[in-house]
Parts: sequence; structure tokens; C-alpha cells
Amino acid sequence: MTAALAADIRVRRRGLTVAAALTAAPGEIVAVMGPSGAGKTTVLEAIAGLTPLDAGSVRIGDEVVSAPGRQVAPQRRGTVLLRQDPCLFPHLSARDNVAFGLRSRGETARRSRAVAEDWLARVGLAGAEERAPRELSGGQQQRVALARALAAEPRVVLLDEPLTALDPATAATLRTVLADQLRAAGTTALLVTHDALDAAAAADRLVLLEEGRVSQAGDVRSVLRAPATPFGAAIAGLNRVVGRVDGGVWRAGALRIAERVDARDASIALFRPGAVGLAAGDGGIGRLADALTWEATVDRLEPTVGGVRVFVADPALAVDVSVEHAAELRPGRPVVLELAASDITWA
Repeated sequence: MTAALAADIRVRRRGLTVAAALTAAPGEIVAVMGPSGAGKTTVLEAIAGLTPLDAGSVRIGDEVVSAPGRQVAPQRRGTVLLRQDPCLFPHLSARDNVAFGLRSRGETARRSRAVAEDWLARVGLAGAEERAPRELSGGQQQRVALARALAAEPRVVLLDEPLTALDPATAATLRTVLADQLRAAGTTALLVTHDALDAAAAADRLVLLEEGRVSQAGDVRSVLRAPATPFGAAIAGLNRVVGRVDGGVWRAGALRIAERVDARDASIALFRPGAVGLAAGDGGIGRLADALTWEATVDRLEPTVGGVRVFVADPALAVDVSVEHAAELRPGRPVVLELAASDITWA
């Protein structure tokens, strides 16, 4: 039942015009990431038939399901939209929730129950068939919703941040289940997420959507390795510093790099926050041999899972340090930074 997807979305919303083209080959999983308000949910709803197009079209397989003047009903598109809220029927058991779509399209009760039990087993819920949604954890409810979506054998699955409301441990487990089951079913899928790990674990390609438009697209590794925008760099966990070449020297604020043999004509430096050394005051660091060093001012500090991320100005970039190291830092305080030229990737 899986099918190719070709969507040219043109929707005018108050304060935002979404003008985005996305494609997915049969069985391909495409992740979509973007800042809040970028139009990600609008794209999914337009494909699902919940939001009409002002222009453009949506084609699933050989059928145009959306275009100005043509709107195939959502239930006739062969699409399933799975949101953060699993939206289970509270009065039905896990088995009956999964079987609901099959029964709605005319399958026998016996076959529907058998298929539902098979899918519950696939998502790790064998033995929970009779349990009501209120008896299941949030992660288990989302597993039931995923089983219900795939049991219906949709042509395209649309997932709108299905892991966002879960705790990190549950999300990590369900991420694996999601990737495994989508691939096992060979289902064409669009996965909207805010976590690059979801894209890396589950998707074949990554599309970045910013201000209603596609800012970058490609295989997941390529996009995360060489992000084209500040947002892309943020989700990839990279500093993206735009500079200019003057007299053979690359300059970005107080950062200077001469003899840029490896950079050629590139003007954008990419490097990890953890690759940058930092010392308070105006003295050198001496952590790296032949390191680039420059002075900066602390802009702000933010906690991370493993320590503290320090944001500095001129040029604006992030540095990862330990909690102990950050104890002596305050906004406005001068610091000295160092970076090995070999840790820079040029774009």
C-alpha cells in the first residue's frame, strides 16, 4: 500500500505563508525539522487533508489528493496522522483501539483482532491487549497509537513530534521501536521532530523548514555535517561562524585565521562547542599546541546535560565547559578562547 509522496504546499496563514515542496519515495522516511512556528504542522495537515491549499498540490502515488478546487476527504487519502497526543478511545481496550481502523473499512472482527494482536506484539505490548488506555503509561499509549496507525496499512504515515511528551528514557526506547517498525512495514513517512537524534535514528533524509520555506534538504548525515543556516547548525550541535577573507586572512570578529590552505574560498567555519578551550581573564590557555587564540566576552550561560554551554560574542559562538569551570564565569566577563585549526570544517 505504500506510495510516493509529492507535496507542493502553498498555504497563507496570518503572519506566515508556507511555501514548501517535499517529496518522499515509496518506503522512504523523511524527517522535517524547524523552529517553532515554521509551518511544520501546517505541512502535515495539508498532506492529511485537514488544511486546504491556496495553491500547489499534494500527490500520493498517482492520485492528486489536494489542489485548488480539489480536496479528497482525509479518510480517503490513505494517510494516517499521529500527533503528540495518541488520541486513543478511552472506552476501548488496546486491542480494540488498534482494530478500530480495520473494522471501519469493513474487515471482519476476527481478522481485525488478529491483526491488532500481531501489531501490539510488534511494538512490545504482547499481553496488554485487554488493558484500557488509562491503565497504560504515556509511552505504552503511544505504542498503541503507532500500532493502530501501521495496522491500517496507510500509503503515507505523518508523525507530528510523537515523542515530545515522553520522558527521555521512554522516548529513547520508543524511538527504536518507531524506526524498526516503520522500516519493517516499508511505510512512506514524514516525521516532524525537534530532536536531531530522531532524524539520525529513523530517517533517510532530512528537510529543514524555516519561516515556511525549505532552507536545506538532503540525506541526514550531509545536512547535519554541513548545515546551511544558523538553525541547522544549532540542531547539529555545531558553531557556524560566517567570516570574510581580507588580505589572505579569514576574519570573524576577533577570530583571525591566516594561511587558510584547507579552507580555499570558503567563508563559513564549522566546529563543535566542545572543541573550543576557554579560560577566564586575559591570559593564554596553552591547552593546544599551535592553537588559534582570541579574546571574547561572555554573553550568557545555559545548563546542558553534561555541564554548561557558554555563549560568547564577536564572533557569536558556544563553548562547552564543566560545571566547575563555569563557576567563575559571569555575563560580561572577558575570556580567552583557543581552537585547533584541524577542528574546523569549512563550508
